[in-house]
Amino acid sequence: MKTILIISTLNTKGAETFYLRDTISRLGGSPVVLDISMRPTDGEASADISPDEVARAAGSTMTEILASGERAKNTAIMTRGAAVRALQMLGENRLDGVVGIGGSTGSLMATDVMRSLPFGLPKLMVSSTAALPGMSTKYIGTGDIALMHSVVEIAGLGEALRNVIERAARGICAMAEAAPIVSRKKGGDSKAVAITMLGPCDRCARAVRLALEEKGHQVTGFSAAGISDRAMELMVSQGLFDAVIDLAPGGVMEHLVGGMRDAGPDRMEAAGRAGIPQIISTCGVNHITPPKSKYTEDHKARRRYDIDRFRTWLRASPDELRCAARAFAEKLNGAGGPVKVIIPMRGWSSVDAPGNATYDPEEDRCFVNEFKRHAGAKIEIAEVDANMEDPAFARSVISAGMVILNRSRRGLKCA
Repeated sequence: MKTILIISTLNTKGAETFYLRDTISRLGGSPVVLDISMRPTDGEASADISPDEVARAAGSTMTEILASGERAKNTAIMTRGAAVRALQMLGENRLDGVVGIGGSTGSLMATDVMRSLPFGLPKLMVSSTAALPGMSTKYIGTGDIALMHSVVEIAGLGEALRNVIERAARGICAMAEAAPIVSRKKGGDSKAVAITMLGPCDRCARAVRLALEEKGHQVTGFSAAGISDRAMELMVSQGLFDAVIDLAPGGVMEHLVGGMRDAGPDRMEAAGRAGIPQIISTCGVNHITPPKSKYTEDHKARRRYDIDRFRTWLRASPDELRCAARAFAEKLNGAGGPVKVIIPMRGWSSVDAPGNATYDPEEDRCFVNEFKRHAGAKIEIAEVDANMEDPAFARSVISAGMVILNRSRRGLKCA
């Protein structure tokens, strides 16, 4: 019998939550209701995990919350406490899936809890506000969360809402039948490799992936557009990978300049903390993507490349390249495993090719020279006389990948 955690606010959605609970029970699941209400609940029915238990898990009490008028603070307390209880259930092997039901605040709180749980554990959010502009990205973030738009308000148990809840119950129960990924398998020669990908280095990434898969390794790709590569960092921290091939770490530069591909302050650090091998390259690092609404006069004057009608890459300035190089060195110098940085000297992507306005290999030397000045002795640096999308460059990455994977031992930090 699969244990399904239901996250809801019984003070506003009690009848609807219990209908979901009873439906899951009827389908053979074992539901546990966790109540994140911040106000008293009407009715006699109660949750399996009460609001007071949730508050206490976060170091507070419902008495304190009820006496406080700080809604944002109270929301954070209840969300934190709910995450503590959910992780406790997971640690006790009593959690096979999570489903939330709510409007704006309930959805934000429930999905925050879901994102605290590891990749592979089924997560489903039934939300009446899923289609509001900008809300779905806030709900999902870097989590593997399935978002179900209820369309109708979650209020009352009319035929339409009962149908939504029935489908949600069947969905989470079915998803719970798939065993979650808890860690990479131990032993054997096959390694789990994370690789960042992006359209302008797609040929290289594909060639590397196919070559490693041919050797029996499992390769998982992440689109390095600011969200998926953040998720990769989290999954590396969870111990799901033996090595990282980071072809497109442009999110590091984007974080420095406030670009659309900003991958956060911790980008390119998880593999180092985990002590697993990493190969780093430079796709996208010499281009930035500030929001067009925030273009300065300097941005408007820069060389540019239009990816499509929505996306434009601007050439990074020499100062920005040097700043990014120092950030790369600081992050990689602290790595506990081997690091090899492979730089294509004839352009860092298909965008960055002869004939394109932003192609400037001489200016790219600003990054290369600055990185060399700050990189520690343990970091191996290779320069390849090719464009990133040339077969010769892919072969260099493949060769380096085979070396580090042959050296590494699953479950052990590489010296």
